[in-house]
Amino acid sequence: MRKSLFFIFIIAAALASCSPGKVKYRIGVSQCSEDIWREKQNAELRMGAYFHDNVELKFAAAYDSDERQVQQIDSLVNEGIDLLIVAPNQVMTISPAIDRAYDNGIPVIVFERKTSSQKFTAFISADNYEMGHVMGEYIVSRLHGNGNVLEIKGLAGSSPAIERHNGFMDALKSAPGIKVVGSLQGDWTEPTAYETTRQWLAGHQGERVDLVFGANDRTAMGARKALGDGPLYCGIDGLPGKNGGIQLVRDSLLDASYIYPTHGDQLLDLAFSILEGQPYQKETMLMSAIVTRDNAKVLYMQSEEIMHQANRLDLLHEKADTYLRELDTQRVVSWLALGIIGLMIVVFVLFYLYHLRKIALQRERVVSTLWNMEKSSAETPEVAEVAASNPVPASEPKSEEDVAQPESDGNAAGSLFIARFREAVEARLDNSDLSVDDLAADMNLSRVQLYRKVKSVTGFSPVELLRTARLSRAYQLLLTTDKSVSEVAYAVGFTAPSYFTKCFKEEYGMVPGDVRK
Repeated sequence: MRKSLFFIFIIAAALASCSPGKVKYRIGVSQCSEDIWREKQNAELRMGAYFHDNVELKFAAAYDSDERQVQQIDSLVNEGIDLLIVAPNQVMTISPAIDRAYDNGIPVIVFERKTSSQKFTAFISADNYEMGHVMGEYIVSRLHGNGNVLEIKGLAGSSPAIERHNGFMDALKSAPGIKVVGSLQGDWTEPTAYETTRQWLAGHQGERVDLVFGANDRTAMGARKALGDGPLYCGIDGLPGKNGGIQLVRDSLLDASYIYPTHGDQLLDLAFSILEGQPYQKETMLMSAIVTRDNAKVLYMQSEEIMHQANRLDLLHEKADTYLRELDTQRVVSWLALGIIGLMIVVFVLFYLYHLRKIALQRERVVSTLWNMEKSSAETPEVAEVAASNPVPASEPKSEEDVAQPESDGNAAGSLFIARFREAVEARLDNSDLSVDDLAADMNLSRVQLYRKVKSVTGFSPVELLRTARLSRAYQLLLTTDKSVSEVAYAVGFTAPSYFTKCFKEEYGMVPGDVRK
């Protein structure tokens, strides 16, 4: 229910932000370049603006040009911004423009990249040295302490490039068996990495490369285009979405990446704390983590869901904006009518989310019941790995009083009854002719008694539980045995592999053959 309330709050905030009014704050955002990492961060900044009334964000991208970024910062200051958010292209060259903004009384948040000056209000970033060092340690482990490594660095003079390189090289000091055959200068882009690597390769024919470390995922992929599938490739950014680092690791195009968090919403919250005189930290280090093939699949699934919800919210906000513009042009609907429409939307969303939550709770109860029906022997390393990647949420209690109350005798009796029912099901799970009458006879009950008891304890019929138990056992067999799909279907009591495949896809969203991929 907390998740539902969270989305309701987001929608309400989005609708509120659509209301016209006088702009309270103007925040300038100076990006050193334009790429998928910064596009994601800009989208998060806009999303964060939904939570604040009457804020205007003014974006500028320098496309890796020091001169352009200096001009853009000066222009933003002259436009009368209330706060500047800036990612300096290089450490030294952008500092004078940042100093001028700060000296004009404009608070400055430096993010992701450092400046040579101390004239800033707050700094927020992940630890780039730590990223390079952790990736270096991973590479040492991946190559078992021996091998040739090619490095493609980031933009010269930028603090992330410098710190990632230093962390990487320091980590390799512990492995004298690893040789850095080249440390090439890149600029964060894939085409430059490709061309630089191709030129290096032309002058080092016969030089073996076991692994390429790119300062970001795009440089690693550029090197891959030049060198082919032979070496392993590691990068940094770990972006979600199509062709992001997480997907590249999942698809084995990269061996590993490192999540470089964008957190545009957190960045905007920091800006408002400064503007409104609230407490804030002068320096904030964001959490990040390595992405390998062990965790890429679940991270990709989670990021896809988050992006899906964000896109839906963006669409809702755009539709609300369009509708309000039409209302303003026609001057037909009063503010009172607008409020009523907004309330109707919220009520509809509340009803819709309640309906979705009700369905989710029903499913969770089935999954929870069947989880308890699994044999402990099924917890093989393979199954444990899948369970770790796909945690099953526990059913939420109906109220805090339910949590506080100890289990009653009735609940205990219900648990015992389900345990007996589980034993009866598992004993004859491979019997395709197994019926509710058979299960009732095994438990010395009539069909009606069994149905009522199972329904009252679990909320589901014996047939539903039997079907889901068969599919759950089938999933385990697909993971832990080399049986064919047909053999698994018959082993769990299905009379036809085609019907088994249909039921399996309805339950897990994929066909049985995909489980082993």
